[in-house]
Amino acid sequence: MAGETSRSEEFKRATAGAMRAIAGSDEVQVAYQPGAAGVAGKRARLPAPTRALPPAEMARLRGIADAIALRLRYHDDSVHAARAPVAREARDAYDALEQARVEIVGAAHMEGVAANLCRKLQEDSEAEGLDRMSRRDQLPISQALALLARERMDPAAVPEAARHVMEFWRGTLPPSAEQALDDLAAERQDQDGFARAARRLLAALDLAEGEAESEEGEESQDTGDQGEQSLQQDNSGDGDGDSRPDAEQMLAEAPESMETESADAEADEDTEDEGAEAADEAPAGPQQRRKSPEGDPHAAYRAFTRAYDEEIEADQLCDTEELARLRQQLDQQLQHLHGVVSKLANRLQRRLLAQQQRAWEFDLEEGLLDVGRLARVVADPLLPLSFKRERDTEFRDTVVTLLIDNSGSMRGRPISVAAMCGDILARTLERCAVKVEILGFTTRAWKGGQSREKWVSEGKPRNPGRLNDLRHIIYKSADQPWRRARRNLGLMLREGLLKENIDGEALAWAYRRLLARPEHRRILMVISDGAPVDDSTLSVNQGNYLERHLRDVIRDIENRDLVELTAIGIGHDVTRYYRRAVTLVDAEELGGTMMKKLAELFDEDAADTWARIAALRAPLVA
Repeated sequence: MAGETSRSEEFKRATAGAMRAIAGSDEVQVAYQPGAAGVAGKRARLPAPTRALPPAEMARLRGIADAIALRLRYHDDSVHAARAPVAREARDAYDALEQARVEIVGAAHMEGVAANLCRKLQEDSEAEGLDRMSRRDQLPISQALALLARERMDPAAVPEAARHVMEFWRGTLPPSAEQALDDLAAERQDQDGFARAARRLLAALDLAEGEAESEEGEESQDTGDQGEQSLQQDNSGDGDGDSRPDAEQMLAEAPESMETESADAEADEDTEDEGAEAADEAPAGPQQRRKSPEGDPHAAYRAFTRAYDEEIEADQLCDTEELARLRQQLDQQLQHLHGVVSKLANRLQRRLLAQQQRAWEFDLEEGLLDVGRLARVVADPLLPLSFKRERDTEFRDTVVTLLIDNSGSMRGRPISVAAMCGDILARTLERCAVKVEILGFTTRAWKGGQSREKWVSEGKPRNPGRLNDLRHIIYKSADQPWRRARRNLGLMLREGLLKENIDGEALAWAYRRLLARPEHRRILMVISDGAPVDDSTLSVNQGNYLERHLRDVIRDIENRDLVELTAIGIGHDVTRYYRRAVTLVDAEELGGTMMKKLAELFDEDAADTWARIAALRAPLVA
C-alpha cells in the first residue's frame, strides 16, 4: 500500500513538473481533485489518480496535463475574449477551435506530447460514442468544427474513432465556411488571425455575426447598427482575461447582456390582436400571466408551438450500456464528495428521525402513572397523583422535488456535483420516509430546433414567444425507490445533453407535479447557475422575456403558499429572483448547502409543531 501511494505521489510531482516545463512558467499551480480537469489563470486542476495507477490511466492523465500546459503557453486570454461571441453555442465552438489550435501548435514541436494528446483524443472519442454515431446531428457542432479544424491543420491529429462521423460533415459546409477552415489552418501560429478566421467560420454557419457586419433581418439599418454596438459592448464586458472554457468557469450569460434597443423597439411595434392570440394560446397554470408587469399585453408569455416539447424518463435518452458507464463515472466522483456530504446527510437524517419520535404529555388527570412525580405525593399525600400520556409528535408526510438546471453552462464540475448531491439526498431522505423526486430541464436542440424551423417556414411572424423545443427529464419520480433510479442520475454527465435553459416553464412543470402529490408538505428546491437563456427565443423577443416570465412564475408559487420554494445558485446571484435562496461561489459547496437548507426547513416545521404542543399544554399546566 505504501509503495502504491509513493508511486502515485511521484507521478503527481513528475506530471506537475512537466506541465510547468511545457507551459514555460514556474508559477503554474497544479491541484489534483476528482472530477473534470480545468484551468483558471495560472491554476490548473487535474483528475486525482488512483493508487494503483495503471498504464492507461497514466497515459490519459499525461494527455490532459499536456493539453492544459499547451493552453497556458500558447493562449492569450485577452486576445481570445476580445473576439469571443456572446451566444452560448457559438462561444462553445469558438473555445473548442482555440483549444484545437494550441494543441496542434504545441504538438508540432514535441513528439511525446503529440502522442499523449492523440491517445487522449482517441479515448475521449470512444467514451463519447463517436464511433457509434450514425447521423450528422448526433455530433455537437462545436465538436464537429473542432475536429474539422484539426483535420485542416494536421490530418494525423484526428482520432480514428472520430473519422466515421466526420464523413457525415465533409462536403456539407458552405464555400465560405470551407474557406474559413483553410484560413484557420493558415493562421494557426497567430492567435489574433486565428480568432478572426474562427469568427468568419461561425458567421458562415449563422452561429454568430461577422465582426464587421451589422445586424440584418427585419430591423432597419439604424436599428441594426445599435444592435451591433450593444453586441460589441457585451463582448468587451465578457473579457476580463477569462476564456471560460472549462468546468471551473461558470458559463452563464445574464439576460441583461442580450437586451438591445432594437429588441425593445421591435416588441413595441406589435399589435393588440397578436397579444390577445398569445394569451389565448397560453395554457393555464402558474407559469402564465395575462399581462406583463409593465402592462404590455403583447409581452404576455407564450410558446410558439408545444408540438416538439418533450417530457421523458432519463433511461429513455440513452442505452443501458452507456447509462451503466455514466453511473460508474459518477460513482468514481462520489468517492471524493461522499465523506463530507454523508456526514451532513446523516446529521439531517438524525434531525428528521428525531422529529418523528414519540413525546409525552405530563400532569394529566388520567393515563399512565407518572412514577417520576411520586416523590412529591409521598411528601404531601394531599397532592393528587400525576399521570402522563404518550403521543406522536406531529410530523407531516413530506415530498421533496429537486429541480436541476441541465443547461450547457452547468457543464463540468457543477453538473457532476449536482448529480452526486441529488444521489446522496435521495438516499438520505428515503431512509427517513420522505419521498424525493429529481427532475432536470434543458432543451432538445441549440438555436431553436424544430420550433424555430416551423417559425421560419411560416414566414417568421413577429414576437413568436418561446422558440425552442423543451426537454424536461425525470431522473427519479417520487414513488420510485432510489435503487431503481440510481443509474439514471449518471445521465447528467452525458456529453451533448446540456443545452439551453428556460427556467420559468421548468419551474411551473415541477410545481404542477408537486401539486398532484398527496403529501401534506411539498418542498421544491431549484439548483441553477444563473438566469434563463435561450438564444433562439431572446433573438426575436424582448431581451428580458424569459427572465420576466421566471419572476412571474416564482411570484405565483410563493404567493399561493402551497409549495415551499427554495433555490441554490451556483456562481450567480439567484436571491434577486427567489424569496428564500442562497448563492454559492464554488460548486463544491453545493452538498453542504443543500443539506443545510433542508435542515432549516425541517427545523422550522419542528419549531411550529412544538409551539402547538406547548399551546395545548398551557391550559393543563395552569
